[in-house]
Amino acid sequence: MKNLLIFIAFLVQFLSLPGHASDYEREKKWADEVVPGIVVGDVVYLKQTNNHEFLTLYTPAKDAKSAVILVHGMGIHPDWGLIGVLRVSLADAGYTTLSVQMPVLKSEAKEEDYVPTFPEAKERLKLAVDFLKARGYDHIAIESHSLGSWMTYAYLTDHPDPAIRVWVASGVAAKLDFKKLKLPVFDLYGENDFPEVLANAAARKKALAGKPGSQQQMMPGADHFYTGMDSELVKTITDYLKANFK
Repeated sequence: MKNLLIFIAFLVQFLSLPGHASDYEREKKWADEVVPGIVVGDVVYLKQTNNHEFLTLYTPAKDAKSAVILVHGMGIHPDWGLIGVLRVSLADAGYTTLSVQMPVLKSEAKEEDYVPTFPEAKERLKLAVDFLKARGYDHIAIESHSLGSWMTYAYLTDHPDPAIRVWVASGVAAKLDFKKLKLPVFDLYGENDFPEVLANAAARKKALAGKPGSQQQMMPGADHFYTGMDSELVKTITDYLKANFK
């Protein structure tokens, strides 16, 4: 019995360690592929408490007073698809951006398999916020997509920070209770989004009711990845930030 209790205690401690489930080898492959192609922005590695260094892409905007942290979806990288578009386009619009490599698993992993990586995801987002604060940004927004929105929600509920002024949550599939958050939330999704995103839309909208600066918007014709709608996506997000990111 004593040995069983020791084993259980060890297992609990192990599972609480950030990064235990992350696939660092796959993460390195992403970095090796992404870094040589970066033309706009700077490659910056941030270090976790376990000494693992993860990739971020820092794109300063001229005379910017505000910054946006970008959080990608499942199993990809900080310059992928719509995230790559936003990190450059938002900088062009006057917002410094920091796109963060979030934890990844094997390609066959499902969204729920990522839950054990959330402690590490939260640490990475805190390090990203600290990085921007150290450079004088105390006016920060977060734009997240898909699984990245679930990770961001876990971070925001555990680390409320007055420097984070708004959250743009796009393609939210998980059932998140926005009522737990004090900051304004922009819930964005596509008309042809994933079924679970569409199914939870009414509940998300209800949770936003009465939250100043919060709103939900469906983008006509858009799928989960806003395919072929880069300009519409950028305009929708920048319009919201101009109106609410103050």
